[in-house]
Amino acid sequence: MSGGLLLIIIAALLLFGPNKLPELGRAVGRTYREFKEATRDLAEDSPVAKPEADAVSTEAQSEKRDSRHLPE
Repeated sequence: MSGGLLLIIIAALLLFGPNKLPELGRAVGRTYREFKEATRDLAEDSPVAKPEADAVSTEAQSEKRDSRHLPE
């Protein structure tokens, strides 16, 4: 283990005590899991946007059809 990690573990033990650390770890894990589920749900719920290139080509085609006239 590196010295920095060991220092963090000792500081956490002193701040929270050995009885609170498992409870704190569970709370952090639960929060992380809920966050992951929420972001996954948002990604699945987002509608797939129609590319603008298709919309532009459709408009161009309709303009071409409208601009055709019979000779007078």
